[in-house]
Parts: sequence; structure tokens; C-alpha cells
Amino acid sequence: MTRISELAAIIGVRQACTQLGESRSWYNRRLKAMTVTTHSASDAAHVRQPSVRALTAEEEARVLAYLNSERFVDCSPAQVVAELLDEGIYLCSERTNYRILARHGEVRERRNQLRHPAYQAPELLATRCNMVWSWDITKLRSMINGTCYHLYVIIDVFSRYIVAWTIAERESDFLAADFIDEACRRHGIDKNTLILHADRGAAMRSKRVAELLVKLEVTKSHSRPYCSNDNPYSESQFKTMKYRPEFPDRFASLNEARIFCTAFFKWYNHRHCHSGIAMLTPVVVHYGLAERVIARRDQVLARAYERNPERFVKRKPLARRLPKEVWINKPAPSIVTHSETTLN
Repeated sequence: MTRISELAAIIGVRQACTQLGESRSWYNRRLKAMTVTTHSASDAAHVRQPSVRALTAEEEARVLAYLNSERFVDCSPAQVVAELLDEGIYLCSERTNYRILARHGEVRERRNQLRHPAYQAPELLATRCNMVWSWDITKLRSMINGTCYHLYVIIDVFSRYIVAWTIAERESDFLAADFIDEACRRHGIDKNTLILHADRGAAMRSKRVAELLVKLEVTKSHSRPYCSNDNPYSESQFKTMKYRPEFPDRFASLNEARIFCTAFFKWYNHRHCHSGIAMLTPVVVHYGLAERVIARRDQVLARAYERNPERFVKRKPLARRLPKEVWINKPAPSIVTHSETTLN
């Protein structure tokens, strides 16, 4: 290394490495390592001296005593400095006051402020229909400014089937309870078999709805506050509805809104090929016809493969398969370390 450095000073690093049969990358790595070691040694030897402008320990204690005195305990450092100046006293600047308070852990928000607790994300799994329902209420604007109609919708998370919907002029816990009760009776929901998930709207958290779910023995689930991602299936369905080309900006009457929703939900359940359920319609999945439809699609693809196999490069084509499980907030897979594997 020393020979290369001496020669490099005369003919350059490239020529020196070539003459001595070493690579430039090896020389640069060694040179960098030596430089870092030299700097570390010099840093350890160098002890930073305190600034001549710094307060002494006695002066800092005096400032802290003033700041914590009964007279100034509720005053800002700027006010303390100003009042002391009027009395002919100067201890330090306003910024230095803040530094001293920060070193002693006395700079914080003094007002009582709401601190939200850490809410646990709901983790719901559906492996069949009528296992997890999601419901929500959205607003449909009317012709009168400031007024709207309220659309109540329950969707089955596994099949994406709209199991019930209704529309009213207001949001009410009475309407919500009757709406949920009718939906459970219509679909023959047994006790302790259904989870009903919703966000934290007033009707969703109402006492009347909670008492109904206890009576029906339906498990209640809520999203975290201010977290719309915890209710994705209802939100996605509302977006599909409001992004349809025929969706009007405003509805002239409640009856017009009902007519539109009747046509939309008929299309959504019976004709909408949903990407989340293998491009099947919700009614096919909800009533157990998915395997039959997928088998027919496989037959069509098999005939296409027989006619033109060269068009399918990787493998024989197969129709999309229906997901075996659907999650709201699927938990992250646990990481098993090598030591845990060895012990097991």
C-alpha cells in the first residue's frame, strides 16, 4: 500500500497500480479504510470545548429558578424576558430560556387535549355467504340545496350480493334497526352465525341497533374512527353506483331515487361481473352457482385451446377461480425465525 502511494504521487494512481499489479478498486478501498480510521482516532482525541458564550451552571440554575418561580410559572419565556428587562434584569435570551427548559423536560403542551387511544383494526374473515355483512348509509343529493336522501345498503362480504337496501328522507336509528331486522328475517340468519360490520356513524353506534343485534345474537363490529379503509366493501359498492354514467347529479324526488336504486341494484346483483369474485355476478356466488358457471367457462376455453393451441403459449387456459376466503384487514403473516423452527 505504501509503495503504491509513493509511486502514485509521481506517475498517478492508475499507472502505479498497473506497474505493481494491483487493481485500483483494491487501492481505493484500502485508502478509504485508512482515512476513516485516521478520522476516528482524531475525533476521539478531540474533545469539544464549551462555548465562551455558554451560561455557567450557576447562571443556568438561576434562570431555571426564575422560570419555575410562582411569579413566572405560567408565563412564556418571552414574557419573562420582557418583564425582567423592565426591572433592569437580563439573564439570557428567549431562545436560551427555551433550551434550558427543554434540557430539563419542561417544554410541552400545557393545555388539556384529547389524545386518541390506539384502536385495534377489525380483522374479519368470510369463507361463505351470510357469514360477514357490511352495511353503510350514503347520501343522495336532492333538488333542494342542503337536503338529501339517505340510502341504507347491506352487502354480503363474500359474494358481494346486496342483501337489502332502503332509502329514506333522514338517517334514523329506528329505520336502521327495522332495516337490519327485516334483512336477517328475509335471509333466515341463524343465531351466532353472522357478523355485521359498519363504520361509526350515529345510526351504526345507536343503542337501538345494539339492542337489536343482541336480541338477534348477531356479532357487532365497527371500523376504527376516521378510517374508511376498515369498511372497504360498502365504500366500493357506493363508488360503483355513483360512477355509473346514468347516475344523476341530483334526484327530483324520493320516488325517483327509489326507481334509480331499484334498477341499479338489479343490475349490480344480476349482471355486474365483479372483479373480486372471479368476474362472476354476485347472485351466482350468493346462491351457490359459481362452480357450475366456472366449469362452463372452462369448457369454452378448452374448445378454444383445441382449435388454436398455438395461441396459448404458457399453458391450457382456465377460467378465474373464486377466492376461498375474503378478509377485512387480513392480518400480516407471522415471521418464524430460524431458531424457532429449530426448537419446534
